[in-house]
Amino acid sequence: MSIFSGIWVPLITPFADGEVDHAALRALVRRYADAGVAGLVALGTTGEPAALDAAEQDAVLATILDEANAAARDAHDAPALPVLVGVSGNHTASMRERIEQLNPLPIAGVLMAAPYYIRPSQAGIVGHFTALADASEKPVVLYDIPYRTGVRMELGTLLTLAAHPRIHAIKDCAGSLDTTLALIRDGRLRVLAGEDMNLFNTLCLGGSGAIAASAHVRPERFVALYRALAAGRLDEGRRIFHALAPLMEALFAEPNPAPVKALLAAQGLIRDELRMPMTRAGDALVARLLALEGDLTAA
Repeated sequence: MSIFSGIWVPLITPFADGEVDHAALRALVRRYADAGVAGLVALGTTGEPAALDAAEQDAVLATILDEANAAARDAHDAPALPVLVGVSGNHTASMRERIEQLNPLPIAGVLMAAPYYIRPSQAGIVGHFTALADASEKPVVLYDIPYRTGVRMELGTLLTLAAHPRIHAIKDCAGSLDTTLALIRDGRLRVLAGEDMNLFNTLCLGGSGAIAASAHVRPERFVALYRALAAGRLDEGRRIFHALAPLMEALFAEPNPAPVKALLAAQGLIRDELRMPMTRAGDALVARLLALEGDLTAA
């Protein structure tokens, strides 16, 4: 089975007094390893990489990899939790350089969105990803998120890229049922839901899992949801999803990762800090999140 299945958590970057809080980051890695998630994403959108300089990005990745390995050793030499690394940008040559820097590291692969803002043609997208996948020694996971990049990766483009030997999976945020189903039926790319509310239907259609920011909060419930559906226990999976859905929806009521950070802070796991231009979740939303999380605890 491909490692690109199950529930992956796109890790937030905790801050304390404006600096990266590496102790809190280590605790989060251990928390999600203990919850049984399939893998972690470092420096994805949820991790606020645009607010980190190059040295901070490298330090965050080093902490995540080190703690993932430590958790594996403590679990009696279990395999280390796989870590995907987000690589973003719209300058192909610079991204190739970044990938070459990552090649020697013990990572599971790289997660890459289409070039943002410049809105290239579909041929340009194919050329961009082909150049980057050629440079990578690790698997590539495509990240189709047109509302952030400004350009959609058309189905034909995705199917063309699926032929590349190092392009293994896709984080699917395009919101197109037709595209999701076509990719699942094609079978060459593992389809990971990238919109948390699409997790249930993607898995039921035959998708492989999800990269879900909301899994920060109740990771064991998300793992249970995946395992129930993977085992064909549809009624159980539906019950879990219906219980989680109000919280998932609320966690995206304001820009991610502010709501996730607010709830983790309320649980005492991190400080409720973001870097500009991101701002903290509003008080009304925080109260709503706490009530919804409390409902899950009581259930």
